[in-house]
Amino acid sequence: MLQWQLQLEVVLPTEVDREWELQMTDSTVAIDVMTPLGFRVVCTEEYWQRIVSIKHPALKDRKEDVKTTLSEPNEIRRSMGDPEVLLFHRRDRSRWLCAVVKCGQEAGYLITAYPADKVKLGEPVWIK
Repeated sequence: MLQWQLQLEVVLPTEVDREWELQMTDSTVAIDVMTPLGFRVVCTEEYWQRIVSIKHPALKDRKEDVKTTLSEPNEIRRSMGDPEVLLFHRRDRSRWLCAVVKCGQEAGYLITAYPADKVKLGEPVWIK
């Protein structure tokens, strides 16, 4: 079993982090799971509804599958476009489920999730 340790730099909160913290104080949490890298990923119910109604309707009834992808992935990769974004992949029937997470100071938060035909490119961070 090959494993990589995630090393993130400590940075000052960004505007995205501040906006997320405000959302979290006023919203019901839909997803709150611990990843194998040792940090929590959260998503509000309001934002989850946005993902499944606008971005990826195919995931409408798949919240538990997304939670499992975050807590028990087959592989985690760092995004090629943003080093603070991680791509969690889990084999799902004949396809993959990918959950995209932005790493904040307090926790990571779900950007989106979608079915994929293959694991996305990026630096491997953790492999089951």
